[in-house]
Amino acid sequence: MQRRSFLTALPLISSPMLLEAAGQPLEPIQSDSPYFIGPKPGYTPHIGVLVGKMNYIRNTVLYLVEGMSTRDLDYLHDENSNTIGAMLLHLAVTEKYYQEESLSGKFSGFKDDLGEAASDLGDRGRSMIKGNPLNFYLDALAEVRETSLVGLKEKDDEWLMEIIDEENQVNTYFAWFHVCEHEANHRGLIAYLKKRIS
Repeated sequence: MQRRSFLTALPLISSPMLLEAAGQPLEPIQSDSPYFIGPKPGYTPHIGVLVGKMNYIRNTVLYLVEGMSTRDLDYLHDENSNTIGAMLLHLAVTEKYYQEESLSGKFSGFKDDLGEAASDLGDRGRSMIKGNPLNFYLDALAEVRETSLVGLKEKDDEWLMEIIDEENQVNTYFAWFHVCEHEANHRGLIAYLKKRIS
């Protein structure tokens, strides 16, 4: 089958964007599968798609660190690296920053030096973020994510498309997309470090 005829043979339901372009409503679909990306009950259509992406990436991070010991989480590959534990806390504080900036309009700042160290990583992160069990990091990730999901349920697609930086034409959707790509980037680093723990 030639490429053109193959593309025209694809059903419109294969893409939320195509559905929207065709003027058909995006209906939420109840699915607990981490591999389903699309509108979700309780969220407006595009926010549901965003939540699906966030959930998938988070599941892959949790899978990578499952069962890790404190020793594994504190593994330092070299003097310029960050530990897996530090990166997990970094993911939590980064999401918290974007969460507060977009959902409430103002970041309230980190409550303690540990939050600042997790934001910056580097020398401060290496010296301060260690000696914690896996649940310490998982709890931080879960707490921030729960607040994000509750907040996103109260927003709509119009809010998601709002421009938050006129000069660069950055919208809210991009800010949350960055939360996703940032977590995916660190997932790759975590996978790299995990293979080198001896």
